[in-house]
Amino acid sequence: MSPKTSLRDELVERLASDLDVRQRAYRAAREGATHDEAKPENDKDTRALEASYLARGEAMRIDELTTALVEVKAMPLRDLRPGDGVALGALVTTDQDGVHAQLWLAPHGGGLRLGGGAVQVVTPRSPLGRAILGKQVGDACEVVLGGKTRTVTIVSIA
Repeated sequence: MSPKTSLRDELVERLASDLDVRQRAYRAAREGATHDEAKPENDKDTRALEASYLARGEAMRIDELTTALVEVKAMPLRDLRPGDGVALGALVTTDQDGVHAQLWLAPHGGGLRLGGGAVQVVTPRSPLGRAILGKQVGDACEVVLGGKTRTVTIVSIA
């Protein structure tokens, strides 16, 4: 199994696990909003309303995670060749002030660490993901991370 396939499988597993948790939370919030005991006792009792807001928020996160799972499963995992720029699915080694990091550009799951913590997921919507997108080996880019401008150099792309 290729490293990218293994990373995708791990990301799918993590997203699916989060989806399962959110679905259980949604069911609990929905039940709390509609249960007989949630009926307001007076005009200031907002327990049912608050539970319905929580249920709606969980439903929205469920929709996002469902979309994320579909997009991650469908993400192409092609091997990039010398001269190719960083693209979705790329496994990128970067250098920042002598410190190497492995990044995987994926459509969802930004910030997650995969592969035993060795690989950080970045999305094209993140500042770092936008900065490295399209870059080639040897290219340097500036990105604001943690409120500081940093120079990140592309060491390798797979």
